[in-house]
Amino acid sequence: MKLENIKKVGIAGAGTMGSGIAQIFARKGYEVVVTDIKKEFLENSKKLILIFNSSLIEEGLMIESEAKNIVKNINYSLDKKAFSDCDVIIEAIIEKMDIKQQFWREVEEIAKSDAIFATNTSGLSITEISKKLKNKGRFIGMHFWNPPHIIPLVELIRGEGTKDETVNILLELVKRIDKEPVIVQKDAPGFIGNRIQFAVFREALNIIEQGIATVEDVDRAMKYGPGFRYPIIGPLETADLGGLDTFYYISSYLFSDLSHVKEPQEVLKNLMDNNQLGVKSKEGFYDYAEGKDEEVIKRRDKMFFKMLKHIHSSK
Repeated sequence: MKLENIKKVGIAGAGTMGSGIAQIFARKGYEVVVTDIKKEFLENSKKLILIFNSSLIEEGLMIESEAKNIVKNINYSLDKKAFSDCDVIIEAIIEKMDIKQQFWREVEEIAKSDAIFATNTSGLSITEISKKLKNKGRFIGMHFWNPPHIIPLVELIRGEGTKDETVNILLELVKRIDKEPVIVQKDAPGFIGNRIQFAVFREALNIIEQGIATVEDVDRAMKYGPGFRYPIIGPLETADLGGLDTFYYISSYLFSDLSHVKEPQEVLKNLMDNNQLGVKSKEGFYDYAEGKDEEVIKRRDKMFFKMLKHIHSSK
């Protein structure tokens, strides 16, 4: 498969991620087909894409004619055979290993011999997902971040059998859809972004459990301290600019005091046990009742859009 020969993209899974990925490719003129196991899921995907489009138009990041073309470029199907003429197939289905393995086993019998296969898993092993494939060289992880129509990052993850050719083609494809690719050279749980994100999350929970600070102040410290830096300079650039000797000396006394627990902490387990699951249950670390859930999502997306505009203007 060559980059210029990629015309049609198949998306398995009509949820938030699958719909967002479909919208991204359709916007760039690719023919897209979205599949799922129930018609109601496909109908919901259509609604999601309209919402994504309207939010981009509202922010001045897209015009009406683009939105119309996006809708025109996407077809929907309940049949995996719709993937038979796709050049790239991206799977964004449930995060269960056995289901993903079986999905790819079935799709390999349907797909073109040179089609590229990609999974949007958030952290499952790429090598394990591809276990039942005959041709593992064309299989790769392609992890978009939520919400995919806004966040630029796409992680490309090598499995043990992934060929360089597959990596190189998708690297250029990700750039073509105006996303920011990184290559994960070794198939490790959580890849890059989630390993960093959950290291921070573990220490945030530790700070709360130790009584060092409140939930609100942990979030404020992140947003107005390290988080303020990280959109501009990453953690290793931060260390270079701060002085590696300084970071070495701080590491020598601070690392030993940081959390190194191997299981989720009690503060998180207690919230789970009480069905306080965050926005989805309208209560978590914060209260999301009486419409606060919708407010926080809108505020989040508004701020994300501001960041996206800044990134576009600085290129």
